[in-house]
Amino acid sequence: MVRARQSQTQTDDHQKMVRARQSQTQTDSTALVLQTEQPTPLSVIPPIVSSYNDKIRPLLDAVDKLRDLKVTEEGIQLPTIVVVGDQSSGKSSVLESLAGISLPRGQGICTRVPLIMKLQHHSNPEPELSLMYGDRVQHTDESKISEDIVNATNHIAGGGKGISNTPLTLLVKKTGVPDLTMVDLPGITRVPVHGQPENIYDQIKDMIMEYIVPNESIILNVLSATVDFTTCESIRMSQSVDKHGERTLAVVTKADKAPEGLLEKVTADDVNIGLGYVCVRNRIGDETYEEARAISDQLFQTHPLLSKIDKSMVGIPVLAQKLVHIQATSIGRNLPEIVKKINDKLGSCLSELNSMPKCLSSVAEAMTEFMQIIGFSKESLKKILVRGEFEEYKDEKRMHCTARLVEMLDEYSNELHKCGQSELNGENFLMEEIMILEEAKGIKLPNFVPRNAFLFILQGKVDKIKYMPTEFVERVWTYIEEVVISVLMKQSENYYQLHLSVRRAGHNLMAKMKERSINWMREIVEMEQLTDYTCNPDYVSEWNRLLSGQEAFIKAVLSDEKQPSTIVVEGMGEVQVGHLRQYPNILSQAFDLKMRMIAYWKVVLRRLVDCMALHLQLSVANLVNKEMEKEIISEVMGPNYGGGTGIERMLEESPCVALKREKLIKSIKKLKDSKEVVSNIMDGIFA
Repeated sequence: MVRARQSQTQTDDHQKMVRARQSQTQTDSTALVLQTEQPTPLSVIPPIVSSYNDKIRPLLDAVDKLRDLKVTEEGIQLPTIVVVGDQSSGKSSVLESLAGISLPRGQGICTRVPLIMKLQHHSNPEPELSLMYGDRVQHTDESKISEDIVNATNHIAGGGKGISNTPLTLLVKKTGVPDLTMVDLPGITRVPVHGQPENIYDQIKDMIMEYIVPNESIILNVLSATVDFTTCESIRMSQSVDKHGERTLAVVTKADKAPEGLLEKVTADDVNIGLGYVCVRNRIGDETYEEARAISDQLFQTHPLLSKIDKSMVGIPVLAQKLVHIQATSIGRNLPEIVKKINDKLGSCLSELNSMPKCLSSVAEAMTEFMQIIGFSKESLKKILVRGEFEEYKDEKRMHCTARLVEMLDEYSNELHKCGQSELNGENFLMEEIMILEEAKGIKLPNFVPRNAFLFILQGKVDKIKYMPTEFVERVWTYIEEVVISVLMKQSENYYQLHLSVRRAGHNLMAKMKERSINWMREIVEMEQLTDYTCNPDYVSEWNRLLSGQEAFIKAVLSDEKQPSTIVVEGMGEVQVGHLRQYPNILSQAFDLKMRMIAYWKVVLRRLVDCMALHLQLSVANLVNKEMEKEIISEVMGPNYGGGTGIERMLEESPCVALKREKLIKSIKKLKDSKEVVSNIMDGIFA
C-alpha cells in the first residue's frame, strides 16, 4: 500500500509538471494577438470554436493568402501545421472531428496527395465547402465532400493507388469549427499493396520530410493508443528533424481501445513530445459529431483509467484550442522573419531583372546596342592584347595576354636554340663540313670557303627546324583565338542571336589570321634556306672570335698522334679530334666553315624570333583595330539569315533569357502581392 501511494504521488507530480509545461506553452502565444485575453473555460464556449478566432483569423488569412500565392516556391517557408501518422493511426478521424465533415475512408492509403485543410468558423448556419486544385474551384456540400475529394485526388494522382506531391485544398466554412489551416499527408506504410509502386514508403517519406523539415512547421503527430509510441515510424521521422520535440504535438487516438497504461505513456513522454499530448476517442459508425463528443466527454470523466488523465489533455475541443494557440504562436514568431525574407527576395529579383539585357524593341535600338558591343570588345582586347592592362581580368592569368605571349616567345626561342646546340660537338666533329668541302671543291685558289658548301649546310640546318616556327604560329594563334572568343562571348552574352554570329565571326577571323601568319612564316623560313645575308656586325665579330682559335686547334690536331684525341675549342667545349688527323689539307677550311656557320646560325635564330615577335604585334594590332570589326559586321549584316539580318534577329531573345525574364517577372509580382498581404496585416497589428 505504501508503494502504491508513492507510485500514485509520483504520477500526480508528473501530471502537475506536464500541466505546467502545457500551461506555459499556451501562455507563450504571440503577443501580437494574445496580449490581454485568457482562454474561455470549455464549459461556456461553443463545441470546438476557440475564443481567439476573431483575433487569429486575420493572421491566418494572411498566411493562407501567402500560401495561395505560392510564395513557398520562392524559398519562403510559412508556419504550417503538418499532420503525420502511420497508416490506420486515426488521422482521418481526428481531422473529421475538427472539421465536422466526413473524409474518405477505406483500406490502404486514403490520403494520396497533400490535403490542405482550411477551417474557418462563420456564423452562417449553412456550411460552405469547396475544393481547389490546379486552376479549378469546385463547390461541394457535406453529403458529397468525401466522393468529391476522391475524384479530385484521382484527377491529381491518377486512378490507381499511387501518390502525388501536388496539393489539394479543402476549404471548410462552418459554424463551430476552429480557425485552423493544416496539411494532411499520406499515412506511412512500409509494405506496398497491389497497385502501389514498390518504393511507396520512400515516396511518402520524402513527401513528409519536405513538409516537416522547415523550422516553421508544427508537426501534429497522430499516434494510436494501441501501439508502442517508440516504434511508430511517424515518431522516428519527426524526431529526425525535431529532436527535442519543440514543435511537435501528439494526438493519441483510440483511447477507448487501449486505456491500460495510456496515462503512463502520455506522462512519461519517452519520445519527447515538447508541445504535449491530447488523448481522443474516435467517432464510431454512424455517430454524429455531437454524439461522439458527448460519449468522449463521458468516457474521460467516468472510465476508471481514462478519468485519471488530466482534463487539459483530453478531447477534441482541447486539441482544437491547443492547435489554435500553437498556430498563433508560430505565426506571431515567424511573421517578422517572413516579412524580411519577402523583402530580401524581392530586392534580389528586382536587382537580377535590372541586370538583364534591355529588351530591344526596334532595329535602331538593336544597332545601337550592337555598335556598343563592338566598341566594348575592341577596348577590352586593346587593353589585354596590346597595352598589357589586365585589371578587367585581374584574377584570370590566362587573360594577361602580353605576359603570356612573351612567355610563349621565350619558350619558342629556347626550343630553337636547343635544337641547334646539339649539333656542335660529338665524335663526328667537322666531318660534315669536310665531306661537303670535298664535294664542293673546284679549280680555284686554296683556302677559300665555297659559298655553295655554306648554303648546303645552312639549308640542312634550316630544314631540321622549319617545323618549329609554324607550330609556334599555330600555338600562339590558338591562344589568341581563345582570348578573343572569350571577350566576344562575354560582351554579347545577353543577345542569343548576336552571340552565335559573333562566335562564328570570331572563329572565321582567327582561322584567316592563323593561315596568314603560317604562310608568312613559311616564306621567312624559305628565305633563310635560300639566302645567306646579314648586315649585323655581331656576325663578323663572333666569327673572328671563334676563328681566332683556328691555328691552335690545327696545331693540336696535327702535332702528334700520341696527343689526347679530345681537346677544348672556344665556344664549343670539348670535342673529339682523333678522326680529323687524316684530313690535314682541308682541316683549315672545315674549321673556318664551322665557325662561319656557328656565327651565322645565331643570326638566323635571332631573326626567326624577332620577326615572329614583330609580326605578332602587327597582326594583333590589325586584328583589334581593323579586322575584327569588319569581320563581325560582315557576318551580322550579311545574308546568313533567312529571316533578315543579324541586327533584326537581335530583337529575339534566346529561350533561356526569355524564360528567365518571365520567371523573374512572375516572382516579382508574386512577391509584391505577398508584401502587400504582410504589410496590411502588420499595419493592422501596429494599429
